[in-house]
Parts: sequence; C-alpha cells; structure tokens
Amino acid sequence: MNGQLGSRFEEGLVHLYKNNGYNIVLDINSGSVHVVDDLVYDIVEALDQGQEKETVIERLSSMYGRQEVQDGYAECESLIADGQLFSKDIYEDAIGVYTKKEPVVKALCLHVAHACNLSCRYCFAEEGEYHGQRAVMSAEVGRRALDFLVENSGSRRNLEVDFFGGEPLMDWDVVKEVVAYGRSLEREKEKRFRFTLTTNGVLLDEEKMDLADREMSNVVLSLDGRPKVHDKMRPFPNGAGSYGLVLPKFLEFAKRRGDKDHYVRGTFTRHNLDFSKDVLHMADLGFKHISMEPVVAPETEDHALRLEDLPAVCEQYDILAREMIRREREGRGFQFFHFMIDLSGGPCVYKRLSGCGSGTEYLAVTPWGDLYPCHQFVGEEKFRMGTVFEGIKRPDVRELFLACNVYTKPACRKCFARFYCSGGCAANSYNFHKDMEQVYEIGCVLERKRVECAIMIKAALACD
Repeated sequence: MNGQLGSRFEEGLVHLYKNNGYNIVLDINSGSVHVVDDLVYDIVEALDQGQEKETVIERLSSMYGRQEVQDGYAECESLIADGQLFSKDIYEDAIGVYTKKEPVVKALCLHVAHACNLSCRYCFAEEGEYHGQRAVMSAEVGRRALDFLVENSGSRRNLEVDFFGGEPLMDWDVVKEVVAYGRSLEREKEKRFRFTLTTNGVLLDEEKMDLADREMSNVVLSLDGRPKVHDKMRPFPNGAGSYGLVLPKFLEFAKRRGDKDHYVRGTFTRHNLDFSKDVLHMADLGFKHISMEPVVAPETEDHALRLEDLPAVCEQYDILAREMIRREREGRGFQFFHFMIDLSGGPCVYKRLSGCGSGTEYLAVTPWGDLYPCHQFVGEEKFRMGTVFEGIKRPDVRELFLACNVYTKPACRKCFARFYCSGGCAANSYNFHKDMEQVYEIGCVLERKRVECAIMIKAALACD
C-alpha cells in the first residue's frame, strides 16, 4: 500500500454509520461488516473521502496519538488487501449472464378469491376486487394453474404456491382441492409443492387450522397491532372492528404452529406512526414471528405516509431495535421480519441483483386464470401476460421485468442497501412513477434504515 491509497477509492464503496453506541462500517460489495472504535471509523471515513495516507495520519495524530493512528491505518490496509474493505463490484460486468438466462416459473400467487369479508381502509385490492368484479376461483382453474407451474418449471423440483385474495378462506373447498391435487402431482411429476396461505382470520375454524398447520409451509396472519389501531384500519363492512374476533383464533393457531413458519403481519399507516408499540403489543401477546409493513398509498389518502413522517418512522425502528436487543438478552426475544438479515450467506447473486422474480419466476393468477407479473399488477390490462390455459402470450412483459435490476436504476447504483433490497418493489415503482426503473422514495428511506438497524442488532448481540 502506498501513500496514494485514499485517492484510489471510488465514492460509495463503504457505508459508515453510528447507531445505539456502535460504529459500523459496511463494505457494500463484499457485504463485510466491521464494528470499529472511533479511531478506525475516522480513518475509514477519511479514506472514503479520498484523503491520502500522510494527510490522514497527520490530521488524526493530534486526537489519538501517532502510533495508534499508524496501527489503525495498518489494520485498514490489511482489510483492504483481504477484500473486506473498499472492495470492487464484481457483479456488474456479469449481470448480462443472469438477465439473459431463460427464466423458469417457480412460484404462483393464486387469487382464489377476489372477494373479502373485511373492508380494510388501506387495501390496494379494493376489498379484493382488483379493479374488477368479485369472484372466486374454480377448482378447474386451480388445478390448471398447478399444471402450468409444473410445465414451466423446467428442472426445478421445489415449487411454491401462495393462496391469496381478497380472503382465500372464502373459497376454502377449492383451496383444499388444489392442495390435494398438488400432492398427487408431486408423486407423478417428481416435484415438491410448498403451499402458503395469507388470511385475515375471520373464517378460521378447527378444520381450517388443522389443514393449514398440516399442509402449509408458511401461514401469514393479518393483524395490525393494538385493538384501536387494528379496528380502525381493518373493520367489517358495517364498520365494526375485527380484532376481538380474529385475535383468539390467531393465538390458537400460533400455539398449534409452534416453531413451524408463520407470521402475524401488520400494516402501519400515518395514523400509528408509533408502530413500534404495535409490534411490541403483538410480542407481548406471545407471537414470536412478526412483520409490520409500511402502508403504500398515494398522498391523497389520509393514511398515506409522507416524506415529513420519515424521521418519526425511522426513530420507531431505532426504538424497536433497542428493545429487541434487550428482550433477546433477557431470553424473551422474537423475530421481526424486516430486521432478519443473513450476513454470512443471504440470497443468491441473481436475487441480490434483480429482486423477487416478479414477471419471470413468480406470477399471479386471477380467479379466471389470467397471468400477471405479481398480485399488485392484477387488473392492469397492459401487464396481462396470458392465461394458465394458453400459457404466456406476452413475452415482452416478461422481458421488461427480466431486464430490470439494480444496475438499470440510477438511484440504486448509489445506494448502500442495493444488495439487500435488490432494487425494491417493481409495482411500487410503476404505481408512483409509471416507470419500473425509478424507485419509490419513501420505501427506499425506510429500507436503508431497516438494514442499518438489522446490522446493528447483529453487531450488538455478537459483542455480548
């Protein structure tokens, strides 16, 4: 390493931040995380600014002592040589290999019911109707959807099918029949179906709990937190709240489920910017697997998040992160979906670059069998890709999604979290900008904050 070391670095190879008393340095391209003291933090910050070695040593020696600064600088040089600090992006030149691969379909979101028995105020699906009429899926369409998935899955053995709505329990007989059909296909086609279910819980009963526990690889239970919060945003059509009805069912199901995958999933809005209290309310009820999503809605809606709300929302993530550390140390920890981060492995390279696979690996199926890139595009006719009976008739739509990745989005190229969010939600980009290469700004700010908190939690618990 020579005296010009600092000036060789490109901007944006590392991300430095302080949180909850920890100095954290993230090497963006390698994913290496370093918890450092004030001296090393200042050295890395100076290098990131392009300062030369002697300049850094001279400037910091008055604060820390010359020998200490030289030792700290040598430590940084060692990390750089090992590819753990200021590492280069090795993916951009290879992105074409991934985007030109012939995609296989490995997951379907089955809209078994374009109908719902609640009137959630933030529902993007218009009480389950998705810009159309109320309907439920027939068993014929459900079976054919599984056939389509098998036929388009190539050599992939493990396939995923999510029962979604509206409220899928309103078409329960078809859910049961599709599951049974899938199990028969497993033996015949040498495939394995991973079924999942998202429900508001209104129609949960003993039979449904038994089958869901037995057959579903994951179950998502919709609960927004405290009673007043939940009832305000998730009422019945007559305005009555649903919390009192669904909570006992969710508690019973979570007890049956044990350690098998399940989540209580809420949505927070401008009406409960103190949403950490809702997460902790659910944890205090005994739920161990919790997700709380920010509402996505146009500013014309009174519940929509606005840019001026973001400092308060980010503070809530900090509050939640600190409380989660405390509870984990006390032996009563819980999982929060957005703070779950794998620093040792994580998603494959393709997922890190291109996201969820909507429009390519993952498709949504309407009650009539129409194919869309994902559930949030359902009803947008320009994105209708074909049907489960005829196959994909609009490969141009698939190509549009296949070409979209973190390197085609200008905002992502500058973002330290790009390999964690993989470019964000295509539907949000389209809905707010009519352009999937743009980003949903509010979502980006919150994703960056969640990544910072998630890494800090890992650092705190690793330092115990």
